[in-house]
Amino acid sequence: MRNVVPLADTPTLKSRQEGDIKAWEIDQLRTFLDAVRGHRLHPAFHLAAYTGMRRGEVLGLRWCDLEAHRLSVRQALVSVAYDVEISDVKTGTGRRTIDLDGTTVDVLKAWKIERAEEKGGIEPKGDELVFVKPDGSWVHPHSFSQVLDRKVAKLDVPTISLHDLRHTHATLLLKARVPVKVVSERLGHANVAFTMAVYQHVLPGMQAEAASTFEDLLGGAINWNDYVTGQAPDSTEPSVQTDESEQINEASDE
Repeated sequence: MRNVVPLADTPTLKSRQEGDIKAWEIDQLRTFLDAVRGHRLHPAFHLAAYTGMRRGEVLGLRWCDLEAHRLSVRQALVSVAYDVEISDVKTGTGRRTIDLDGTTVDVLKAWKIERAEEKGGIEPKGDELVFVKPDGSWVHPHSFSQVLDRKVAKLDVPTISLHDLRHTHATLLLKARVPVKVVSERLGHANVAFTMAVYQHVLPGMQAEAASTFEDLLGGAINWNDYVTGQAPDSTEPSVQTDESEQINEASDE
């Protein structure tokens, strides 16, 4: 197993900041998940939507990477010049643990039973990939993406790519006021600043609500009439002198 991720064609942060990010609203995501439920690999699409995992991470997941209510991202199945290889996830943030919700746990349990039936009643081994063809061979990442493309083309939802399921996961969590740090950890981003840069289109609305929340914490809006007396300042009052140390502190408080 070698690290072939740097060879893959990945979007730059600049391109993401220039409006390339697309994401569904929650009802649009539900529409897609309902439509894809009849496809054999619907558990893989469910996992991608519910965790924000990358395409290669979903297809590279092994049964031994799954625990009770969490999974570990350790490797990815990637396509380089259409050849498929297993790539080790080298970075510390890329190698991560993602907590799973109860519904996703149940979906994976049902999928494991289905895989056992496809294998003639033999339970999958720990080192086997979770999402494979009925004969156990790897699912090509391009084929996986094409399933989504064909489904979306028949639905009354905006056209997005498989990678945009990852953006949808992040955007919906941020809109639901999940802390940026938590979202960043789930996505495996290098740092929170990167997450904020990629999803800056979501953050302005969050800042406006934060300002309103802080106002509410202090008891609501201030009645400025209580502060307006209509009287000129008393010129007889001594002016307040600021010593040198206070001036220095104020100048440095940025």
